[in-house]
Formats: sequence, structure tokens, C-alpha cells
Amino acid sequence: MCVESDGCDNEGCGSSDEVRTLSGSMSPGLMPDPDLRPCKPGQKFRAALLRCRTPAVAAGILTFGNILNYMDRYTVAGVLPDIQLDFKVSDSGSGLLQTVFICSFMVAAPIFGFLGDRFSRKVILSCGIFFWSIVTLLSSFISTEHYWLFVLSRGLVGIGESSYSSISPTIIGDLFTSNKRTMMLAIFYLAIPLGSGFGYILGSGAKDAAKDWHWALRVSPLLGIIAGILILFFVQEPRRGNVDQMGGRMRTSTSCSSWLYDIKELLKNRSYVFSSLASATVTFATGAFGVWMPSYLFRAQVVQKLAAPCTSGICRSTDSFIFGAITCVTGLLGVVIGFATTRFCRKKTNRADPLVCAVTMLGSAIFVCLIFVVAKKNIYGAYVCIFIGETLLFVNWAITADILMFVVIPTRRATAVAFQSFTSHFLGDAGSPYLIGLISDGLQKSYKTSPLWQFLSLGYALMLCPFIIVLGGMFFLATALFFLDDREEAERKLNQLTHPPSSVKVISKQGAF
Repeated sequence: MCVESDGCDNEGCGSSDEVRTLSGSMSPGLMPDPDLRPCKPGQKFRAALLRCRTPAVAAGILTFGNILNYMDRYTVAGVLPDIQLDFKVSDSGSGLLQTVFICSFMVAAPIFGFLGDRFSRKVILSCGIFFWSIVTLLSSFISTEHYWLFVLSRGLVGIGESSYSSISPTIIGDLFTSNKRTMMLAIFYLAIPLGSGFGYILGSGAKDAAKDWHWALRVSPLLGIIAGILILFFVQEPRRGNVDQMGGRMRTSTSCSSWLYDIKELLKNRSYVFSSLASATVTFATGAFGVWMPSYLFRAQVVQKLAAPCTSGICRSTDSFIFGAITCVTGLLGVVIGFATTRFCRKKTNRADPLVCAVTMLGSAIFVCLIFVVAKKNIYGAYVCIFIGETLLFVNWAITADILMFVVIPTRRATAVAFQSFTSHFLGDAGSPYLIGLISDGLQKSYKTSPLWQFLSLGYALMLCPFIIVLGGMFFLATALFFLDDREEAERKLNQLTHPPSSVKVISKQGAF
């Protein structure tokens, strides 16, 4: 007899489930309970819904939402030349779009981290994704006379997306453990390059199809609303630290520690601090590349007489499409290589995670430098260098998140992710797009403006990125020095937070049966 938890007889359990005696009659103890009633349609739907709430389904939905987050973020970059032409803004003015977005993102991140450690995480995620979807859709109707309003709308979108990036990794961290958690986080962070690449492709594709760049901002909101609904219905809310408790029961009072106390403890964690600084260098480079690389590639082709300058109408979108496709493929390769390499190297050394990040960062800097050497003469050589440089750069996304899971206790992870997000963006892509645009504008004013000098000035500004990437490799090497000590400290604190399960002792007395 199949019985649902609400006391109704589950349809579909026929005679095959009946247990009969040797004489052929049903065992009295297994006769149907007369109190059971047929399931109502709503109860059947609820039972089916509960069966779909598996950890794998939750991880898949959260990854889908993360793809949409980054797709929306870089849709604007895919149509940036059109925005510059339509609103009549300079390089620094257009770079301000990403800077305002990231500033609001990083300011909101610690707030959502505090809320995520104390309240329902999936409700916060859904509200955030609904908010940015609606604001993105409305921003596509802003007229060209109100550029400040368009910039403000990107700031509001940053607040909505901050809630998702701060909280969703902690749900995956509470659903899986060990190598499986590494794999799931690798898949989840694969959404960063995939979503970014799809953003360029969606932006350029929607613009070309509608002959209007505003339509690039009207596709992702619909998908965002669908993702928010899926999170509400199909993502379970796991207990914080559920898979890390080793069968024990975690004291809930620790989750009520003050935010300032949590931050103070995180700042004492040297692995967390250095990996956060390394993450900031990565976001500095990816933020600058994400905004300016399609424009740089377009200007390179203008210099090589492969494309005409964009002075009116719809600008050429081929470079955004190609760069988006490269970002998708390199993101997939980078995350897969990072997962496989780390898993292999863990057999050789316990410091594998930060060491793999350090080596790949230093290797990436070499190929990023070569981009600006070969782009003037050979655009295909620039594509190859971008491919290799991005692949090595994307290796560390999931590994950095896994380092955090190793060295931070479960009841502090949402705050840790949010504060790491804040510092990464504050020191990284909050200023890099605007800074690169500002340097480019300053160099262009030094000489008479020409297509060649527009190309060279932007290239000289972007040359700052490989030096920042080298600095990130140094920070990962520093992380490797303290990783084992901080990991052991986190395990010790976790053991203090966990009570062993209660046991019943049977004391036998002499003469007792």
C-alpha cells in the first residue's frame, strides 16, 4: 500500500503491491486502512512536486539562473557601439554603465549575504531575479535624451543580480560535499563564461533581427521570470551545513552571530583574504575585457581595412558574436580543465586548489599580452591568443569558490561569499571598465584622432590587464601558504558546532531477561 504523507491513498498502487498469505487471502495486518481517502488533484501535484525537488534538479535550476544573470549583464556590452552612437557618449561615458552596475552590485552583496545566513534563501533569490528582469525590460524603453536614467537602471539591475550571486552558491554548498560539491560548483560557475558569451550573442543577434539595439534588452527578462518561478517551486531549502555535519546536529545559535563578528573572523582567515584579492584581479581583467574587447577587435579590423568605421545606423555586430562564442567555448574548457586538474593534483598535494589557480593565472597573462602584439597585423592571431588566455583565466572560477567552502564554516558561508563578491568587484570590475575608457580617452586627446590612434589608445589602456593578472597569480601563491592551516581551523570549528547524535544506552542488570 502506497500512502502519501498527508494521509491519502496514492493512485497507481494496484494489486502488485498487495501482500497475501500462502492460502491466498490478504494478510489482515496489511488490509487497506478505512481512514485513507483518494488523493485530491492538488495533493497529487504536491507529491509530484516533492519528488522533483532533488539536489541535482536544484543545482540545474540555480545554474540556469546564473547563466541568465551573466547573460543580462553582458548583453549591454554586445551592443555597446550602438549605445555610444545612439546616446552620443565617449569611451569613459559608456564604461560608466558597467561601473555603476558593479558598484550597486557590490554594495548590495553584504546585505544579501547577511540576509542569506538568516532567512529563506530561495525566496530572496526569486525576488531578486524578478526585480532585475522587470527593470531590464523597462530600461529598453528609455529615450536617448535620458542617458542618466539608463545608467541608473543598470545600477538597479546590479542590486537584483547581487542577491543571486551572493546566495545561490551557498545552497549548492549545503546540498553536496567533497568532490561532488567541486563538480557541482564547477558546473554552476561555468555559467559565468557561458552566460557572458550568450549575452554577446543574444545582444548582437536580437539587434540584427529587429534592426534595433533596444530589443537586446527584451529577451532575457522573460527567461528571468521563468527562472524565478522554477526556483520557488523546485529548489529545496537545505539546512545550513547539512552535509558537513557528519551525522551530528549543528547548534543554531551560531547562525545568529552579528555581521561584524562574522566579518572580523573572516578577516583573520588568511586563505580567504588572499583568495579574495586574487579573485579581484580576475574580475578586473574580465570586466575590462567583457566591455572593451569587442570594440577593440572591431577597431583592429577597421585599421586592417576589413571593416568600415561605424558613424551612423546599426554598427557591425560580428565581433561581439565571435567574442561571445569564444567566451562560451573557453569557459566550458576552462571549468572542465580546472575540475580535472584539481582533482588529479589533490592526489599529489593538499595545496592543489590554490596552486592550480596560480599557475594558470600566470600562464594567462602571457597570452593576454600577445593579444595586443598581434591584433594590429592579424586578427585571427588575436582570436587564438584570446582563446588560450581566456581558457587559462577561467580555470580558477569554480576552484576559488571551493577554496572558500573548505576554509569557511557553513553558518558563515553566505556572508563570506557576499563579502568576497564585494571586495572582488570593489577592487576589480567596479572601476576597470571606466578606468580603461578614461585612459583611452586621455590618450586620444594627446594626438589627432584617427582610426589607428583610436585602436592603439584602447590597446594601450587594456595592456594594464596582464600586469593585474600576474598580481593575482602572486595572491594565489600566498593562499597556498596558509591553505592547510585555515582548512584545519575550519574543520575544528565545525566539530565544535556539531553535537554527536543522541544514543540510548542499555544497561543490563543481573537476572534481567
